Amino acid sequence: MAELTALESLIEMGFPRGRAEKALALTGNQGIEAAMDWMLELVAQKQREREEREEREALERERQRRRQGQELSAARQRLQEDEMRRAAEERRREKAEELAARQRVREKIERDKAERAKKYGGSVGAQPPPPAPEPGPVPSSPSQEPPTKREYDQCRIQVRLPDGTSLTQTFRAREQLAAVRLYVELHRGEEPGGGQDPVQLLSGFPRRAFSEADMERPLQELGLVPSAVLIVAKKCPS
Repeated sequence: MAELTALESLIEMGFPRGRAEKALALTGNQGIEAAMDWMLELVAQKQREREEREEREALERERQRRRQGQELSAARQRLQEDEMRRAAEERRREKAEELAARQRVREKIERDKAERAKKYGGSVGAQPPPPAPEPGPVPSSPSQEPPTKREYDQCRIQVRLPDGTSLTQTFRAREQLAAVRLYVELHRGEEPGGGQDPVQLLSGFPRRAFSEADMERPLQELGLVPSAVLIVAKKCPS
């Protein structure tokens, strides 16, 4: 009857029936206090085991986090190295393309010069220069002798770009307008979005849009000597 009373007391205290019966049996039915001590020790032991298990799991999670961090750092470093290598290759490619473009422009200008020299050399260059006039008295009236028109060998061109900046370069008076357009396309820089759009050259005043046929005409024939201001406008591709 005492064992039943001890069991009922433990159940009333909130302990599970099965655990209370096991505690009384393992303590030799020495009473409620011995059974409670056993059950409390069991609870403490399970608590320690749970804490140790959680600590091991926490250590394992930390090791995994560090390992993943190292792998992520290594992957990020490899990605940065790949990006730097691609950027260096892209810069080398752009440099090579720029050098090739400049070489093509120089070759085009040289061919234009050679063609102009061949075109004008037979009619102009073959003739001997006219003899210098003898010094004489100064005429009393300017109407007696027209003033001598000055010939210019060079032409200073200022090109205004759409972004507000400008380019200034000196060309020979007999160079074609195409040489100016080539110079602009080479030096105006790359526009946002990449690539270069065709350009249209306009004169400042009076306003005039130069055609493709004008590109083959010398600067002096177009009235751009000794200096002129040109405006670059985007040309819609046909």
